Amino acid sequence: MPLQMNREVFITCAVTGSGGTQDKSPHVPRSPAQIAESAIDAARAGAAIVHCHVRDPETGAPSRRLDLYREVTDRIRSAEVDVVLNLTAGMGGDIVFGSTEAPFPVNAEASDMIGATERMAHIRECLPEICTLDCGTMNFAEADYVMTNTPGMLRAMGSMMTELGVKPEIEAFDTGHLWFAKQLVEEGTLTSPALVQLCMGVPWGAPNDLNTFMAMVNAIPKDWSWSAFSLGRDQMPFAAASVLAGGNVRVGLEDNLFLEKGVLATNAQLVERAAAVIEGMGARLIGPAEVRDRLDLTLRVPA
Repeated sequence: MPLQMNREVFITCAVTGSGGTQDKSPHVPRSPAQIAESAIDAARAGAAIVHCHVRDPETGAPSRRLDLYREVTDRIRSAEVDVVLNLTAGMGGDIVFGSTEAPFPVNAEASDMIGATERMAHIRECLPEICTLDCGTMNFAEADYVMTNTPGMLRAMGSMMTELGVKPEIEAFDTGHLWFAKQLVEEGTLTSPALVQLCMGVPWGAPNDLNTFMAMVNAIPKDWSWSAFSLGRDQMPFAAASVLAGGNVRVGLEDNLFLEKGVLATNAQLVERAAAVIEGMGARLIGPAEVRDRLDLTLRVPA
């Protein structure tokens, strides 16, 4: 398809993630108060959406605790600044196998495999406007770790999202993930038009070259909304590429710790840099109210 630049762009800030970055930068937030504060600062800097994980406040390790999610969402919702809330639903699908000669039994201490209902517990509790749906199984950089999302699990979780009125953000780490996402929409598990996040350069998913990127872009139905990101120093170049190809932008400390070589960034600084790139290209940033209207989001606050 011909390129058509997006001239009304929203920014998503991925605030903290679940990777082992907690000791690599003092700006990676750990506690619910720190995560919420960083998300609010990102919103003030121009992010229309904040994408949140939670971490153990003491160790910084990834967590699925409901009380941590509730505190983060309550703090963000009570802030004076408006922002669309996007919570991860990617936790709970991790298998770490044993050695290559003895893969079973799996490493139970390092694995985190739970059922669909438990994986969705914090979404049901907090009712964000958006939550993520990692649309496939994938090898990550670690030798024996597999991110596991079977078709059955995705159908179950997608159905729960639809029933709750929470918009799935389809996380596509490779072309087959988009293929299955279209199947979920076709069969009615997810509603159309869908929302997609293209995840580029994550080992071992789709590499972050422009040929692969455009293959991913060309596989997205024309009426769907989408964003894209890449990792590390490629974060800002892919912000520009996404806008040029018709998409929106994701930045944040989940994907990149640096503002420039040797200079650690905050989430707000990364959003400000992305906003400058977008506006420098002649596009306009849109805010949370326009995003809700564009994506048909339901803003609800649980009792």
